[in-house]
Amino acid sequence: MEVKKIGVLTSGGDAPGMNAAVRAVVRSALEKGIEVVGIMRGYTGLLNHEVIPMDIGSVSDIIQRGGTILRTARCEEFRYQEGVAKGKDACEKIGINGLVVIGGDGSFRGAADLSAMGIPCVGVPGTIDNDISCTEYTIGYDTAMNTAMQMSDFLRDTAQSHERCMVIEVMGRHAGHIALNAGIACGATYIVVPEVEFDKEAMMKKIQKSYAAGKRQFLIFVAEGVGGVAELAKEIEETTGIESRSMVLGHVQRGGSPTVRDRVAGTQLGHYAVELLAKGIGNRVVGFQNGQLVNFDIQEALKMKKSLDMDLYRIANDVAF
Repeated sequence: MEVKKIGVLTSGGDAPGMNAAVRAVVRSALEKGIEVVGIMRGYTGLLNHEVIPMDIGSVSDIIQRGGTILRTARCEEFRYQEGVAKGKDACEKIGINGLVVIGGDGSFRGAADLSAMGIPCVGVPGTIDNDISCTEYTIGYDTAMNTAMQMSDFLRDTAQSHERCMVIEVMGRHAGHIALNAGIACGATYIVVPEVEFDKEAMMKKIQKSYAAGKRQFLIFVAEGVGGVAELAKEIEETTGIESRSMVLGHVQRGGSPTVRDRVAGTQLGHYAVELLAKGIGNRVVGFQNGQLVNFDIQEALKMKKSLDMDLYRIANDVAF
């Protein structure tokens, strides 16, 4: 089937670099003579026929902007077959015969269901959590790590001034990638991630050992999949006698101008998605393996499991003080 018109949407949590991907999709498609429409607010916008025509000017001066110009939302209705069928009807009425879905696992499940109903879809991994198993890297991850690092550096300053322990929760859903990398970059005394059983006694001993050696400010990083930072800060203070505070960095990690890596990755993945659709190839997720662009069947990609870099975790423990 010749692809004459494609749609592009962003779904789920926003991630810096999504705009770079949208820009690449639009310009790559137009270069191939394919018409493009932007679908507002993810699958919700598709069901409501919220589409806008996209041209070269539509995506000018957006590569440096955080968030997504197409807005994003989570769509409960699209979790059910009736909703997917309604989405297929919407695509046919709009005239879309190919769809680029920029988002995470939940977004890809919708893309797989749409593909099964005859609308070719290509998923582009856009999530700060870096928890898409089929790819080594997801759009937004580098920016989120750098934001977490910068915010934590600020907290280190006040921790040093008051000789405190700061317990910092970073995002990542059920994955510890942001916590591990940002924790190393900030010189954390201890890093708590969902992938490794939390040894609270070992953490307390490390803090006490460092205090005895003359250290007077401490950073403890906790992935949001573990949580409980307020309670942990209280326990640290009660156990060690060191004044402790908790801080949830929260959604600030989703925002901000994307880094070079996220702008380039978004551009590469968006361009590759269009190349696949132009060949009539759907039901795929694009990504990186060994630094190279790859694509996988969506269902196969969803079954893959991504592990934490345990070698890096070991290094973090060895150098922590």
